[in-house]
Amino acid sequence: MALRRFPRWRPRGGWRGCCRAGLVLWAGGAAAVGAQDAYTQSDFGGVGLLQTPTARMAQEGEFSFVLSRTTPYTNYNVSMQPLPWLEGSFRYTNVSNRLYGPRSLSGSQTYKDKSIDAKVRLWQESRWIPAVAVGARDVGGTGLFSSEYVVASKRAGPFDFSLGLAWGYIGARGDIRNPLGYLDDRFDVRPSGGTGTGKFSTNKFLRGRPGFFGGIEYRSPWEWLRLKAELDGNDYRHQPQNNNQPQRWPVNLGAVFRINRNVDLTLGYERGEIATAAINLHSNLARHVDPPKVYDPKPEAVAFTSTPVDAAQIGAAEPARRAPKDVDWGEMARALSSNAGIDVSRIGRRGQELVIHGEQRRFFYSAEGVGRATRIVDNRVDDSIGWLTVSSERDGLATLETSVHRPRFIELLDHRLDLQDFRRSVEQNPITPREEETLYLSPLKRFNGGVALGYQQNVGGPDAFVLYQVYAAASGTFNFSRNLWLDGVLAVNLANNYDKFRYDAPSALPRVRTNLRQYLTSSDVTLPNFQLTGTRKLGSDLYGLAYAGMLESMYAGAGGEVLYRPFGERWAIGADLNWVKQRGFRQDFALRRYHTITGQATGYLDTGFQHVTLAVSVGRYLAGDWGTTIDVSRQFSNGTRMGAYATITNKSGSRGYGEGSFDKGIYVSVPFDLLLPHSSRSRATLLWQPLIRDGGARLNKRYTLYTLTNDLDTNLFDKNLGKIAE
Repeated sequence: MALRRFPRWRPRGGWRGCCRAGLVLWAGGAAAVGAQDAYTQSDFGGVGLLQTPTARMAQEGEFSFVLSRTTPYTNYNVSMQPLPWLEGSFRYTNVSNRLYGPRSLSGSQTYKDKSIDAKVRLWQESRWIPAVAVGARDVGGTGLFSSEYVVASKRAGPFDFSLGLAWGYIGARGDIRNPLGYLDDRFDVRPSGGTGTGKFSTNKFLRGRPGFFGGIEYRSPWEWLRLKAELDGNDYRHQPQNNNQPQRWPVNLGAVFRINRNVDLTLGYERGEIATAAINLHSNLARHVDPPKVYDPKPEAVAFTSTPVDAAQIGAAEPARRAPKDVDWGEMARALSSNAGIDVSRIGRRGQELVIHGEQRRFFYSAEGVGRATRIVDNRVDDSIGWLTVSSERDGLATLETSVHRPRFIELLDHRLDLQDFRRSVEQNPITPREEETLYLSPLKRFNGGVALGYQQNVGGPDAFVLYQVYAAASGTFNFSRNLWLDGVLAVNLANNYDKFRYDAPSALPRVRTNLRQYLTSSDVTLPNFQLTGTRKLGSDLYGLAYAGMLESMYAGAGGEVLYRPFGERWAIGADLNWVKQRGFRQDFALRRYHTITGQATGYLDTGFQHVTLAVSVGRYLAGDWGTTIDVSRQFSNGTRMGAYATITNKSGSRGYGEGSFDKGIYVSVPFDLLLPHSSRSRATLLWQPLIRDGGARLNKRYTLYTLTNDLDTNLFDKNLGKIAE
């Protein structure tokens, strides 16, 4: 199965926010290591007490899913901690005693509200100074639960005290006049209603009478128990949708039971009226370690260390080193493929240096493949070869050379050299033309393919809260050369409930994305992708990509991309240009009338600050609008990435744009290698996009040059160098 050319189907869109990858994130949760902070989540997601937040932050890399029930509200919360001082959350709230809309549209489905929250820590706690944070809840859309706050937290032994002041929902009791009202009397009144789904409700920020909130969390002597008591700043007499609730007293009580390091159960009694419950599934994705790879072949034992082993342990016919002219290079290429995951295209020699050209197909961490390759070479080649170089390729593009000093590698395996000293014996260099003797040329494998089961879903729409589909997908690739191939995906529906999907989102722009319903319901057999793709290295740091065919489920056409990504630099710049035509709703070879030219110029920058990457794109989008997309993400040392993006175009906020003022989303991407009992180079991606809109829509290309040249990012290699000896 050729995983590198399997369809990159990512769930996109408004109420499609929770994708199938979200379930996978918990598959290996119990393998997380390191002591987790005891800070627990609130009913609304994010570190807090029950209804209110605190100034505390989870450990960076923490990912939490909280399901809470406080009648009449059920919250489905996802919280992420991409930076030590920044917390982000998104949420669906089910209001069980209000209908979604007219029965003709949504039947008896109850109302669903979408929210985005953010909290920023201003400074950490010291001996005398409390930790202080500011934040906002439900910053966009209808703003039913919108609130802004400042909160301080201070620990005293097993007690953690918090006190804050909030505007809006959290402080709806309105204890004092707004201090900002002395500057401008407009701050004294908080506007009612929202700004419209998908818009940021900044017109409400810090307006209205604020209320105090706070509380205590007690860490009991038992690690599995935390007790909470809070002063609720909301009096529940001005609830959204006139959904006022009784409150006998403003104190809420709760207990958190830590079932294990990844599951918390919270039971509470709130408003002096109702019992509440919440379950929190959480894992630290930055510290998550991969499970034992029981389905991977064991690395070859090296025969010629200070503690030699027999041939059966090595896996070779016999532990005999030979001169390069006598080595069976075909057998070595097969061993490199089966054990080191390298699909060898060529093996060459430069004096005392052996060079393996090929593509890593199995191991996410390239250091592991390099280490296994060095073992294989050491068992077969005599001492005339002192250096091993793996020249990395990706879909025909040569990107990076990693060279290992063979004797020093053996010293590392023998524990005669520590990893830090060994790093000085590893070189990484750009690909440069050099004279090389060819020892082996691998025949081209013309065809490969595979089958798999897939799942996709839409969440939070008016037709049903969850619309789902289970499908079977067959992928195939025919290689004309290593730089030119034809590949495609055929999908067959197995089970779904999309017969309930009747909603067409409003739009005055060309319907470039909002006719999603027709694409999902018109056929049980679809061809999401079928394209001819070619790559070429245009210069020492310049890469090119061209493609034509059925480029994605909604568009066919042709296009190209160039990328300048200099080795050793933290920046890159690229551009793509595409002519596309809308596909028929059955996703076969039929085309519709709409066509356009779209493309963006993109600059990438690794800021050097906590591995935060900034990508800024400027160009023309599918609906003919012009604008900018800004993407900010944080990558952790194990390859997990958390990020957010926003797109603003010349149609954003206009009447023609439709619901929502601009496109935006939050995502987390986790290597499957961290979740599975076998090595994998694929990723699980959870993308939450509040709305599908026609404005700011981009072509969902199957291949991008920045991804194809990811080996040039040497940070991941350095952070996981220890895998070279595994």
